[in-house]
Amino acid sequence: MSDIVNGLGRAAAYGGLGLVLLVLGIVLVDVLTPGKLGRQIWEQRNRNAALVLSSALLGIGGIVFTSIWTTYEDFGKGLVSTAVFGLLGLVMMAVAFLVVDLITPGRLGATLVEPEPHPAVWVTASCNLAVSALIAASIA
Repeated sequence: MSDIVNGLGRAAAYGGLGLVLLVLGIVLVDVLTPGKLGRQIWEQRNRNAALVLSSALLGIGGIVFTSIWTTYEDFGKGLVSTAVFGLLGLVMMAVAFLVVDLITPGRLGATLVEPEPHPAVWVTASCNLAVSALIAASIA
């Protein structure tokens, strides 16, 4: 029975940390794109913004999953490594976003929230997932 209680506590801690990292991912995408992200997606039904946010959330989720899956025997060390790798993933996604913005015409953030579908959204979403996969692979 104590194993179950201990497992629940660990799951709650990792789950809470994962939620914090996902919220930070939402904030990051909101900062990098003009306007309010919530309004863009839920009120204006902007598919471009939804795809970019979804890719960031899936990427962070993948990093957190990999970090938990390969966690250290020491719970505290595993929790810290999950936080560090999750934050690194967020930073690297932001850097990749800024690099793509620099090497492409126009303002990427504004392009990503245009009401009409834009191919740059797929490039940005793929970049988010690729960066996340690189971070996740470096954990193992």
